[in-house]
Amino acid sequence: MTALLEVADLRVTIGSTAAVRGASITVNKGETHCLVGESGCGKSISALSVMGLLPRGSRRETTALRFAGQEIGGFNEREMSRLRGDRMAMIFQEPMTSLNPAYTVGSQMTEVLRRHRGATRVQAVDRAAELLARVGITAPGLRLGQFPHQLSGGLRQRVMIAMALMCDPELLIADEPTTALDVTVQAQILRLLATLQKDLGLGILLITHDLGIVARVADRVSVMYAGEVVESAPTAALFAAPEHPYTRGLLTCVPVPGKVKRDEPLGSIPGVVPRIQPGFTGCGFRDRCAQATPACAGTIPRQRAGADHETLCVLPPGWKAAA
Repeated sequence: MTALLEVADLRVTIGSTAAVRGASITVNKGETHCLVGESGCGKSISALSVMGLLPRGSRRETTALRFAGQEIGGFNEREMSRLRGDRMAMIFQEPMTSLNPAYTVGSQMTEVLRRHRGATRVQAVDRAAELLARVGITAPGLRLGQFPHQLSGGLRQRVMIAMALMCDPELLIADEPTTALDVTVQAQILRLLATLQKDLGLGILLITHDLGIVARVADRVSVMYAGEVVESAPTAALFAAPEHPYTRGLLTCVPVPGKVKRDEPLGSIPGVVPRIQPGFTGCGFRDRCAQATPACAGTIPRQRAGADHETLCVLPPGWKAAA
C-alpha cells in the first residue's frame, strides 16, 4: 500500500510537559490505523499536530511530516488551511466545542464545500443533506436549519462526521468519533466509514480507547503511552501476541465473556499516566510495570517482534512465551 500520511519522530512540548516524545505513525491509502491508549497518553495532541491545530505556546518538531508524499511540516497557516477540511479532515472528540453555537448546522456544513470546492449554495445544501442522511440523521432538511444547541450529543457528533466528509477527503482523522453514540448507531457509523473507505480509498487514523472497535475495524494498531508509541503491529498480530507490558495490561482490562468469573476482580493497571518533562529518559511505564528492571531507566531499544511488529521495551521479543 502507498503511504498517505508519514509522521516520523514527532515531538510536542507544551509548557513544561513533553506531550509527545518521538512518535512515528504511518497511515496507508485504504487503511484504518488505530491509535490506542489511556487518556493523557498524547493521542489527541498527535492528531492535532498533524492538522496544524496545536494550542498556543506549544512547540512541534519532526524528522518528517508528509501527506501524500509532500512534506507539510513547514507549511504556514494559509497553506495548512487549504488542506484542512479538503484533502484531510478531522472529527473532533467534543462536537459542542467544535461547532459554532452562533451559526446553523447548514451554514457551517455548506461553508466547507463552498470554500474549498467553489460550489454554489444549492449544491452545498444538497451535499450536506445527503451526508446527514447517510450518517443516520432523519429529516436532514430540518436539521440544517437548526443550531447545535438544539441537537442531542449524538446528533452533534453525527453532524461532525458528515461535515468532515463534505469534500471527500483522502485522509480522515477521527478522535473518538463514536463516544457519544449508542451501540446501534455506533455500528452504523463504523459501517459508513468502512464503505467510504472502500469507495474512496480513504485512509483513516482512528483514535479510540475501545479495544472492541479496534479488533473490528483496524488494519494496524499503534499503542501509545506517555507520549511514545510503545508498540505497533498489524491488528491480528498485536491481539495474538502483545509484546509490551502496557499492551498486555490493556488487553487484560477487557472483560471476556466466559472467562471472567463471577466475583473476581476485573483486570487493571495500577497508577496513572505520568506527566513527563523535557529531558526525561527511560521508559515512562516503568513505575507501573511489574516487569521493570534497572535497565528501564536507561535508553530503551526499539525491537522487532516480527516482520511488521515493533515494540519499545528492554524485554526481548517473545519474553512472554519464555517466562
